[in-house]
Amino acid sequence: MRPFTIASLTLTAIFFCRSATGAEPAASDHHARPNIVVILVDDLGFSDLGCYGGEIATPNIDKLAAGGLRFSQFYNCAKCETTRATLLSGLYHPEVGVGKLNHCMTIGEAMRRAGYRTLMSGKWHMAGEPTERGFDRYFGHLSGATDFFLGDNTFRLNGETFEVPKEGFYTTDAVTDYAMEFLRDAVTPQAAEAPSADQPFLLYLAYNAPHYPLQAPKEEIDKYFGKYMCGWDALRKQRRQRQIEMGLFARPWMLSPRPADVPAWDSLSPAEQKYEDFRMAVFAAMVDRLDQNIGRLLKQLDKIGAAENTLIMFLSDNGACPFERTRNMDKHKAWEGGSHLTYDKRWAGAGNTPFRWYKQNQHEGGISTPLVVHWPAGLKTAAGSVTHQPGHLIDIMATLLDVAGSDYPDAYRGRSLKPLRGKSLLPILQGEERDGHEALFFQFTNNRAVRQGDWKLVCARGGPWELYDMSVDRTELNNLAAQKPELVKELAAKWRAWAEEVGAH
Repeated sequence: MRPFTIASLTLTAIFFCRSATGAEPAASDHHARPNIVVILVDDLGFSDLGCYGGEIATPNIDKLAAGGLRFSQFYNCAKCETTRATLLSGLYHPEVGVGKLNHCMTIGEAMRRAGYRTLMSGKWHMAGEPTERGFDRYFGHLSGATDFFLGDNTFRLNGETFEVPKEGFYTTDAVTDYAMEFLRDAVTPQAAEAPSADQPFLLYLAYNAPHYPLQAPKEEIDKYFGKYMCGWDALRKQRRQRQIEMGLFARPWMLSPRPADVPAWDSLSPAEQKYEDFRMAVFAAMVDRLDQNIGRLLKQLDKIGAAENTLIMFLSDNGACPFERTRNMDKHKAWEGGSHLTYDKRWAGAGNTPFRWYKQNQHEGGISTPLVVHWPAGLKTAAGSVTHQPGHLIDIMATLLDVAGSDYPDAYRGRSLKPLRGKSLLPILQGEERDGHEALFFQFTNNRAVRQGDWKLVCARGGPWELYDMSVDRTELNNLAAQKPELVKELAAKWRAWAEEVGAH
């Protein structure tokens, strides 16, 4: 049984690569192309990182941001499966089937075709297995969530069932362990599956943290006990103030109010406050440990000589999670297997500061993601800068192909392919103004939205359409639907036409 460390981190989504367009590059050009690391984390709120206004210790991700570029308007698909389907395919998730990846090419398949070594570690949450969809190496779990200490029966290693060790195992650490192992093998000429030390690699690193169950090693939790006795009301104000001071937004957006169904912190009893402090402390511990693992990965990239020409993009799959699903806490502790602690919309609201709503919803709190891009050899923007140009998950596939100098085929596996929906982010990484999307569309069940320019039309849970001018009201506090009925009608028609085209319901 291989050893596992419980000393590390993770929290991010990383992108990479140089620019080129046209036909596939020849093998002799492989050494000049960047490596690519895409780090996707799970249920991380917009403000949970230090570099996005949070107080949780995330020095490694913050270092990526300090030397790289942050996006203030990058959009996800509000849910685990929908985001993964879109990220992996470059298409809107209804087009490929939520969790199914039907009739599409994945980033693993596309980058393998482009001559890349394709590696994945972490949460899959799609049909089939990664090794069946273009990834040469894979470790992780096929399920949407797992016990971080005990794992589950969906863990796989290169297509084979993996038996989770009974001791010394923590999923976040193990995901990093195998990612590091895959990277070592990818750059070792003697490795049986590494035909050339010059072959660039794509690593898709999909952490399950900090998705529930909230579980972390006790030494990490101890760091945060008592730090959240200030409560969610004060925490949101503190985070917003830091966001303003660091220039994260184009303007100092108004802080969205505490929802009517969330109690004021001061109305809680001392016992209730202590319990809530504990829940948030465990969440913070998971993010802290995640960041430690990111640090381990960065050291590995440096050790194998890949740090300079690796494009890293870090992002989250959706906004903070509001679901109260705590159980088994009378028998187990959050620092051991079998426990199932969650937090709910009260702390999720703080996680999404300064926005409204949460995971699943198409208001900014559900679909706004931190995106950190780091690429020493290729990024042309000033270190530590922020871009306010909008981007979306559909842009990831297009970006990877652009930096790899590869094209997207018309057909794959005997089936014709739909054109990619995304546009490359490379112009933004080069410090230019990108020709953006005419409109972006969003849907999860009866939560819907369309953004065209600065106008956003959105509804929550099948409610009425709301209209917001994102240039002056990104926290969505001033609904203009009654003042602009014709614009509402126009944008609603666009959304319905899109829904019909892609099969959204």
